[in-house]
Amino acid sequence: TAMPGASDYFLGGVVAYSNEVKTALLGVDPDSLNRYGAVSRSIAEQMAEGVRRATGATYGISPTGIAGPTGGTPGKPVGTVWMAVATPEGVHSRCMVFGSVRAQNIERSSSNCINLLRLQLLGFGEPPLSDNI
Repeated sequence: TAMPGASDYFLGGVVAYSNEVKTALLGVDPDSLNRYGAVSRSIAEQMAEGVRRATGATYGISPTGIAGPTGGTPGKPVGTVWMAVATPEGVHSRCMVFGSVRAQNIERSSSNCINLLRLQLLGFGEPPLSDNI
């Protein structure tokens, strides 16, 4: 939104950091949160659909991850991020594992979410499910 005219294409956003906000504002299923955890494909996809509903936008994007430096587990290390884009045709998601530096994880998450949207807009279809950077 730093560019003039951003309101022509950006309707709004939701910062859904807590599970309570994910459920209340985006309609994320609490049972899915309990079953899969906040950092999961299911939650990223539900968040993307929820932001699309909440804003009335054509597309919704969402990251959910472990920025660090703490909070990781063997199955979901620091730097794990699930991201999704909801489109009129469906939801597309991918998992990426970045590194252990919080600021870099935040930057990489946002730029990769935007790229996921860009790929959908260009019609490249389903991206690979996981990459390590």
